[in-house]
Amino acid sequence: MTKVIPQQQTTAAYAAQAVISFAVALGAMVVGVAYLPVGAWERAFLAMGLLYVVTATFTLAKVVRDRQQEGQVVSRVDQARLDKLLAEHDPFRVENM
Repeated sequence: MTKVIPQQQTTAAYAAQAVISFAVALGAMVVGVAYLPVGAWERAFLAMGLLYVVTATFTLAKVVRDRQQEGQVVSRVDQARLDKLLAEHDPFRVENM
């Protein structure tokens, strides 16, 4: 008998809150960079920095998710091996010598 590990599901409200929060933060930064009283080169530099931070954030989130999923798979395989060993083990079996 294998132990089933329940998967945690995010709610639609939580997902919507995360998307809206990201959109508001990104929009505020874009507007802030656009209306900053500096030259075009400085504005372009800040915009590229903002773009880099956003892409790095998505990459980091993907790496964290992948590592978590990998850990779950390894845990399931280890649990299956342990369950098989326990199912096959008979403490009353006598070994013939």
